[in-house]
Amino acid sequence: MAIKLTDIVTVMKDKWTYGDKFFGYTEEFNDNHKTFYPSLLITPPDSVFPEVGLDNGWENYTFEVYFSDLYNRTAQANESIEQRWENLQDLGTEWLDNFLKYYQAEAPITGFLEDESVSIERNKEVANDQLIQIKMTFTWRVLSKCFRPQSTPPNEISGLTSWLRADSNVSFKIPTKKVSIIGDGSGAGNGVAQTNNSFQPLRYSYGGGNLNKTMLTFKNNSLVSDNNFVPSSNQKNFTIIEVSQINTADSAVFGYYDLGNDRRIEMGTDSSGMYKFYMKNNSEELSRFFPTTYTDLGKPHISVLRFQNVRIICDYLSADWKYKNEDFYNINFYSPTTTFNDKKFRIGCTMNSDGNVPPSEISYKHLDGDFQEIIMYDKTLNDFELAKVVDYLNKKYKIY
Repeated sequence: MAIKLTDIVTVMKDKWTYGDKFFGYTEEFNDNHKTFYPSLLITPPDSVFPEVGLDNGWENYTFEVYFSDLYNRTAQANESIEQRWENLQDLGTEWLDNFLKYYQAEAPITGFLEDESVSIERNKEVANDQLIQIKMTFTWRVLSKCFRPQSTPPNEISGLTSWLRADSNVSFKIPTKKVSIIGDGSGAGNGVAQTNNSFQPLRYSYGGGNLNKTMLTFKNNSLVSDNNFVPSSNQKNFTIIEVSQINTADSAVFGYYDLGNDRRIEMGTDSSGMYKFYMKNNSEELSRFFPTTYTDLGKPHISVLRFQNVRIICDYLSADWKYKNEDFYNINFYSPTTTFNDKKFRIGCTMNSDGNVPPSEISYKHLDGDFQEIIMYDKTLNDFELAKVVDYLNKKYKIY
């Protein structure tokens, strides 16, 4: 299992049980008089790869960690400074021992201390003269796997027609976070936009949501494609892959609706909160629900809809559920004139008829949730191609 800096810091903080713990660059240790001492301060480490190669997955972090304790007048009257130093150093070395044990409890060992890398320094001049402080420096080698395995980005597989990402090529206003455009990373010019700022989703950078990745948050918003879905008029098959988190029932991540030909594509949740893949061609339908017994609301997922003439092949992957290559057939679904390229697609809602005569399109099933990425091909990806794209997404977002 690869170990990242966020994992290391989480364990470091967990193993310090004596007082407050911090990660950052704070130098004024007693600015906040509510600090609970003895305290732990972990400063952002230096990081190097001692050797670079496909088989090298080890990374060296050099940490500077500060242990601070009060030595105010009350303490001075009851305890000698040398004893106070010794007690603080004992806490620091005990903390280091517990931190090391966490990673070495099970085989294979995924992190270890570089030989002779630990140094302890008693800081005699601290910002507040009623504090004592110990600085501990050590190098921690962890299994990082930064160079292997390699992943295949979506644009290395043929047929890519649209690649929309919350973290790339997004136009938004910093004060309001409102998104007006997501440019297309496929090079085909099939981006999405929303000119009405009342219907624009919000962009949050790292630190938001369950994935701690950049996301677009939708409520009653939607983004509309620049061009019609699947621009090739001769191509009737396609693949849609999306990464999102849906919080409520009756929400659509992806929607396509052709009122004149009565054709529909939807990816989202139904009225009971189940994830639903749905396609309609006049009176004929193709659909599949996941999960089949419980809802997966409020959790990130990767879902895949592959269409091939008379069948849909569905994949739904989350931390709790993994449904792969689920097929659904309808032999009457396809006809030589069946295409899904006459209308624009939407992210964040779908469209429906208002029921009037003559009918008009209205938006509904607005997404309540977070959107990370959507990838579309004008062909049905085979299993090998799809596995590469899903592997790329899972390495990026760590869904399961």
